[in-house]
Amino acid sequence: MKVLEVTDLSVRYQGAEVLSGLTFDIEQGDYVGIVGPNGSGKTTLIRCSLGLVPATAGAIRLFGLSHDRFSDWHKIGYAPQASESRHQGFPATVAEIVATGLLSRKRFPKRFRRQDHDAVDQALALLGIEDLKRNMITQLSGGQRHRVLLARALVADPELLLLDEPTAAVDPTTRGRFYEMLEALNRKARKTILIVTHDLGTVGQYAAKLLYLDQRLVFFGSFEEFCRSDRMAEYFGQNTQHLMCHQHDQHVRAR
Repeated sequence: MKVLEVTDLSVRYQGAEVLSGLTFDIEQGDYVGIVGPNGSGKTTLIRCSLGLVPATAGAIRLFGLSHDRFSDWHKIGYAPQASESRHQGFPATVAEIVATGLLSRKRFPKRFRRQDHDAVDQALALLGIEDLKRNMITQLSGGQRHRVLLARALVADPELLLLDEPTAAVDPTTRGRFYEMLEALNRKARKTILIVTHDLGTVGQYAAKLLYLDQRLVFFGSFEEFCRSDRMAEYFGQNTQHLMCHQHDQHVRAR
């Protein structure tokens, strides 16, 4: 099943083309690392996929439906960059912020029930931040806020996770645990995951596919395909190509 279909997508912002002619499909159960230089359009791609940024040309379909026909937003969990969060100066507790991830499942009046509070507790426990439950969001460090946003993305048990730089401002130990948790969600719970990151050295050990952007689609496919691509060897240089592919690591995870 195709979870996300991007066809000839272009996006312009303030007269400049940010994305140009992107075409690719994300299948159910994919785990894709989205990488590229600063300004390459990674965040724009995620936001456009959610309908938060308008496309100049082309089309996006979610679970087979265009944005104007898609209504099952509870199927998608989105964690923006912590710097983009509107909650940083908002007087709310961690539990209240995470609970907002359940609103897309509710009809008016949108009241929280016992099972909702249980889901919040489970999401906080999964991220190891249950002790922050009653803290104000404004009291948290950058790394803690990242985990709160991820808990909010996970709380409704979505089928597709869109994560934008979730490991920024996170220490190496927490980063490793985070990627192990995502790997378990992908392999055991069959969550489809798209993660925007500069941390290619780590995500390349866990993700099954690489999407490299530089305003256009430079590469999309498995890390094995990336490793064998003569075109990518020419584009990056063979040494950089093999550092990125992780196929020559001493302990390569079976994808």
